[in-house]
Amino acid sequence: MHFKLIIAFVDDTKTDKVMDAARDAGATGATVVNNARGEGLRKSKTFFGLSLETQRDVLLFLVEEHLSRSILEKVCKVGEFDDSPGTGIAIQIDVEDAVGVQHQVRELVGRVEDEL
Repeated sequence: MHFKLIIAFVDDTKTDKVMDAARDAGATGATVVNNARGEGLRKSKTFFGLSLETQRDVLLFLVEEHLSRSILEKVCKVGEFDDSPGTGIAIQIDVEDAVGVQHQVRELVGRVEDEL
């Protein structure tokens, strides 16, 4: 079984919604890294040295490759990434190998066969 890694950078207020949407689309779990920070095209504003930017969470989804595009699109829609700048981004990358996912493989076999 082949996997992709979806990495999503989302407003911390949308983390739960994005995770629920990804699970509904076929993700079997995620790792959440809280309180990430980043910059886009324009540097964020500060007020007396304090940043005015919203907190971000980084969501890591290891997903089966045949399900990855639909999960990525669902994450984008629920996270409202295309609606306005600064709401978040998501990318997917190929995973050469993974260990510790046998319980997920058993769950995914039937689901992926239905997709194909």
